[in-house]
Formats: sequence, structure tokens, C-alpha cells
Amino acid sequence: MSAFPQCSPSDALAASPEKQPATAIEDIRFRTLLGEEAWAQLPEAVRRRFSKRLAPGQTIVYAGEVETTSLSRAGRLLSFVARAIGAPLPLTDGATGPALVVVSEDERLGGQCWLRIYNRPGRFPQAIHSAKRFRGPTGLEEYVGSGIGMELRVTVEGEVLVFRSARYFLALGGWRLPLPGFLCPGQMTIEHRDLGGGSFAFSLELTNAILGRLVWQLARFRDA
Repeated sequence: MSAFPQCSPSDALAASPEKQPATAIEDIRFRTLLGEEAWAQLPEAVRRRFSKRLAPGQTIVYAGEVETTSLSRAGRLLSFVARAIGAPLPLTDGATGPALVVVSEDERLGGQCWLRIYNRPGRFPQAIHSAKRFRGPTGLEEYVGSGIGMELRVTVEGEVLVFRSARYFLALGGWRLPLPGFLCPGQMTIEHRDLGGGSFAFSLELTNAILGRLVWQLARFRDA
């Protein structure tokens, strides 16, 4: 059983962004994590995106396209096995096409609920849900389901907002157990890069120290 409440596609899409416009509430959580000096290095558009805090039940929807999805043989096996905890990784090597990201706020989770919907040619789209929680040793963690999550370190590198996995963990009831190295898939790196003109690139890379790059995905989105 999951140690935390789940974010489901129905929960995230329950409120239409047209019917319930986002409330302009300043969110300083990412700014606080980074510190003023690093925050100031980000382009204004990135600071604006990561300063929006939604009221409960409201959503922001970013539409875009996946340009590249690449899974190694080991990456495909890992993605298949990870379906047991909600399929948090891309499932189809070479998949491209339309994509949606839906962001909402959930007080029960203590953070943001992210729903990513990716096109898969010849198959139903893949829905990936996770929760970004502002807690833990690094101040930010991403929970993907079945008690599994990863602590994240956030940095700014050349005007790019970068999230890197620091440690994977299993949460059971009131217990929080770090996963041993042999159960961890590798280094997860996620980048948010502003492209100007109201668009941005999102990339995800999972690299194993022994097996090399397992997963690589690059997508382009437009501001809501």
C-alpha cells in the first residue's frame, strides 16, 4: 500500500483551467530552496513559472510535443518493471508527438501534483503522475507511488533550472528507509530550459554508473 495519498489523472483534471482561472499567489518555495543569488540567475520567464502557487482544485496546463525518447535495452526493462509502482518512466522507445503537463496544488501532499500525458504511436497515451513535496533533507522530494520517492537537489546552471536525485527512499507508515545502492536505478537529472517566446524545454535523463544512459527524453512546451 502507498504511504502517501495518490495523485490521479481524474483529480488533476477535475477543474477546467478555462472555468477556474489560476489564482495569482506568489510561491516562494523554489526561490527559498535556491537562494537569492541562484534565483536571480534564472530568466524572468522561469522565475515566473516557478512562482505560481495555485489554490486547491485549480490547475495549469502546459501543451507541447515530445521531440525525443530514447531507452536503452536496460532502460526498457527498467521502465517495464517500474509499471508496478505506476510507470514513472517513459515506456516506449522512440515515442514522439503531443504532450500535456498538468500542475495542481494539493494541501494533503504538502506540495504540487504533476500529471504528464505523452503520446505513444499506435497505443493509448501514457499518463505519469508524481508529487513534488517540499520536505526531507534536501527540502524537495518527488514521490511516484507505492511508497517510492527520491530526494532532489535543485541548482541553477547556466540559466537552466536543474533537479538531480540525491537519494531514493521507501516510506512505510511512519518509517522512511533509504534504498540501498543496488536497488537504485541511477542518477536522475531533470532540466527546465527557457527557449524564449513563451516556450521551454524539459529534459529527463537517467544514467546508471555501470549501464550508462538508460533513459533520455526531450520535450518542448508552451506557457499556459
